[in-house]
Amino acid sequence: MVPTKQSVPFTGTPEQKEKLLQVIHNLKDEKGSLMPILQQAQDIYGYLPIEVQTIISDETGVPLEKIYGVTTFYSMFSLNPKGKYQISVCLGTACYVKGSGDIYNKLMEKLGIAGGECTPDGKFSLDACRCVGACGLAPVMLVNDEVYGRLTVDDIDDILAKYA
Repeated sequence: MVPTKQSVPFTGTPEQKEKLLQVIHNLKDEKGSLMPILQQAQDIYGYLPIEVQTIISDETGVPLEKIYGVTTFYSMFSLNPKGKYQISVCLGTACYVKGSGDIYNKLMEKLGIAGGECTPDGKFSLDACRCVGACGLAPVMLVNDEVYGRLTVDDIDDILAKYA
């Protein structure tokens, strides 16, 4: 069973909003300021939910559609929060041939989220990546900066238990 998209409620603080407004005020009149504003907004909030994109649009006059287009085009931006433990499964050729797709599907099932999402408790987020440069250990996944290689679907429960 593949989970359906869930949304984690936006929980921005007044302090974060004030920081964002200061960034926008400092940069908005500079040519090409949208990317630096978005990068700093993501640094402030950890991701770029529609609420943050709307503030940026309202304050800069840049249409929300354009901001959304930029945030969805560049892989450095995330529209969903990241978990305390960021799981990334390599779906590059070597890993995929050795079963990383099954591992990714098992993680979606166990965590109850789809790729690109975060568990409602904020503990885990799940993403796919294309190559981590550890093809000899295929299939590979990372939890934050810890690499797990030569995985099977049966390894998933033990790995997740380490972070429970």
